[in-house]
Amino acid sequence: MSMGHYSEQRPGFEVTKDWNGGDQVVIRSPRGASVLVSLHGGQVVSWRNERGEELLFTSSKAIFKPPKAMRGGIPICFPQFGNCGTLEQHGFARNRIWTVDDEAPPLNHNDNNGKASVDLLLKPSEDDLKCWPHCFEFRLRVSLSMDGDLSLVSRVRNVNGKPFSFSFAYHTYLSVSDISEVRIEGLETLDYLDNLSQRERFTEQGDAITFESEVDRVYVGSPSVIAVLDHEKKRTFIVRKEGLPDVVVWNPWDKKSKTMADFGDEEYKQMLCVDAAAVERAITLKPGEEWTGKLELSAVASTNCSDHLDYPCS
Repeated sequence: MSMGHYSEQRPGFEVTKDWNGGDQVVIRSPRGASVLVSLHGGQVVSWRNERGEELLFTSSKAIFKPPKAMRGGIPICFPQFGNCGTLEQHGFARNRIWTVDDEAPPLNHNDNNGKASVDLLLKPSEDDLKCWPHCFEFRLRVSLSMDGDLSLVSRVRNVNGKPFSFSFAYHTYLSVSDISEVRIEGLETLDYLDNLSQRERFTEQGDAITFESEVDRVYVGSPSVIAVLDHEKKRTFIVRKEGLPDVVVWNPWDKKSKTMADFGDEEYKQMLCVDAAAVERAITLKPGEEWTGKLELSAVASTNCSDHLDYPCS
């Protein structure tokens, strides 16, 4: 999308330029919450509440320049999560330039009620088709509710003449006060694949997940709602999801942090990745079929947070 000036107002959002001259979209709620989405990767790079507090983590050493995805926010991992086969790690969607989709088909009424949103579109380039020979249309709707809740709805359609399979994740970097003060509720008793042990399968034994060392796990068959409690900030993130059976939990801890060029040595203390994902079993689409995966994030004051686990994804 070409623009001859710095800022362009659209219904529900505004298109501006980032510091590299790339297009980005600003969505604001009437109460002051905001979301910033980069067209590089279709990546949410900022989510602030009505008090202006940043809710997502971005590394101070993040590289804000294509072709690499920025370390932080919510990169879109498609058509693979992880590093396997001939594709780049976490797939190519997070490293491509998306377009604003002015002709996006409507979602149902509940997905649009009282929300400001932007629709983005990604189609494969000729280079993409060489490394992953499947024609698709990927539509992403990023929305902000009146209350400042962030939702992402991904729709992948097969416009191919043959079936294809993919894995997917919203690679969500949450900002936390201190990783040692954080716990996750809703994943207890579940099986998980441990990426630190060649994807060996274990069963979660704790009443909640807490952090004392590096964690890189895929919790399979997870419930539609989980909670991430930050005791020091007295804040709880409620993660609601649909069409995404797995949850990836990742924190690199100190040793791994020192090996990443775009990540500060001590920054593992201020972040936690909790990804709504489809990783264990690939999603397969026949010609003409469409898959939908939804994520909704809320940040609420911590009280008795288990109450929030009963809410469905709206």
